[in-house]
Amino acid sequence: MKLLFISPRSVTILLDGEGDYYLPAPVSLRLNGEDLGAEERSVISLFDLVPDTDYTLEKVPDGAEPEALSFHTEVERFTLDVRRFGATGNGRADDTVSLQAAILSCPAGGRVVFPAGTYLTGPLFLKSHITLELQRGAVLFMATEQNHYPILPGVTYSTDGEDDLLLGSQEGNPLDTFASALTGIGVEDVRIIGEGVIDGRAQEGIWWVNPKGKYRAYRGHLLFLKDCRNITVQGITFRNSPSWNIHPLFCQDLTFLNITVEAPADSPNTDGFNPQSCDQVRLYGALFSVGDDCIAIKSGKIWQGRKYRVPCQNIEIAWCAMLEGHGGVTIGSEVSGGVHHVRVHHCWMRGNDRGLRIKNRRGRGLIAEVDDVRFEDIRMEDVKMPLVINCMYFCDPDGHSAYVQSREPQPLDEGTPTIGAIVFERVKATGCRACAGYILGLPERPVQSVTVRDSVFDFVPDSVPLIPAMAEHVPAVHNQGIIAQFIDELVVENVDMNHIQGEMVQKL
Repeated sequence: MKLLFISPRSVTILLDGEGDYYLPAPVSLRLNGEDLGAEERSVISLFDLVPDTDYTLEKVPDGAEPEALSFHTEVERFTLDVRRFGATGNGRADDTVSLQAAILSCPAGGRVVFPAGTYLTGPLFLKSHITLELQRGAVLFMATEQNHYPILPGVTYSTDGEDDLLLGSQEGNPLDTFASALTGIGVEDVRIIGEGVIDGRAQEGIWWVNPKGKYRAYRGHLLFLKDCRNITVQGITFRNSPSWNIHPLFCQDLTFLNITVEAPADSPNTDGFNPQSCDQVRLYGALFSVGDDCIAIKSGKIWQGRKYRVPCQNIEIAWCAMLEGHGGVTIGSEVSGGVHHVRVHHCWMRGNDRGLRIKNRRGRGLIAEVDDVRFEDIRMEDVKMPLVINCMYFCDPDGHSAYVQSREPQPLDEGTPTIGAIVFERVKATGCRACAGYILGLPERPVQSVTVRDSVFDFVPDSVPLIPAMAEHVPAVHNQGIIAQFIDELVVENVDMNHIQGEMVQKL
């Protein structure tokens, strides 16, 4: 067992690192001698602990000796109950002012607690050095009318002409955006913990009616963090976001533990977790079931990526579950600032269109380099296309143009992106349909290196042909191995493929 996080009231523990979202086998747990019952997950969080107190957690595997982990909860200075600030929690009265007052009044090191109840509210803004705890049964019930949502301006230019201020963010561009359920601008040392729910109620308003449209501003998120550092989110459920659920931008040192992100499979652009131009991000024990990519790692579209040149880097995603979303873990396509040093391991994916996916395209730029990415110990069930690398992704208004889609070498210029070293190891996929992997580089700058090692791909016999990558001139295929075009080095070692047609590797 390993302690991942501790606060005055909660703890997160890795029970066994050899499983994925689930343990290799269930265990029984005891906390200070009290039976907590059986547990199947690899990463767990415990709440309602007492500050400044000793605890011992025992893990009791079936037929094996118990393993114990001792820890001491942190000291807590103050607790502010939102009910004392006038919040009703009845789901009808507008509690926004009372909730914001409690947050702004909380001293450094204090906790703002939301007891069980339904708190009808507009967006709330965070402050530094505090903890927000949504206890079990507490729901932030977001207002559905636009007039409850302030607008974050996309770009504000400084009066001295030396700099600009970015606040609103929409799919990699600085655009006017409605504030999110929880918004943090330049805050640090914040914890958002508990077993409560943030419900965006997007299906009840206009957010999903014309999702790409601008209603005075673009859709917001459930959690938006800009220029923040040392933020921890533990245990919270995010539900029915207007757009991307969780969107950190230009942030450092972020930890997300045992969160759940939910949206209907047909909800538009409800990506689960989209860090953009962030450094040092950890995501452990999360569960996603959304209407778009479960996780999408980004660094901005062309203008923002080139101007600020801030990559998304040092990312670790582990012991998570990605269910039903278009992509399990995606990098791109907004990567104009680059993406480096990503490790995804011990995760479980089920029912995704594409499992592990990298998207790039001409025009993203010279620093749009995706490099040092490792996917390890991944279990997939009924994922149609397990591995996809696509350098001709047809996004944006010019996405179908000859410039983006040409298979003839184009001049190397400031718009030419790079895919460096990508490694897939110990991927176990069942229920595959189109192909095990589809790799499409650029003729003028091929993908540098892809390794697929110690993996198994088991196909549905005689599946229906599907288009494996979102680019022009890609034919529908079924029961194929690894199809690669415009790549310098492809290493395939100790890989089994069941029910495929033709060769295991096809270089076009």
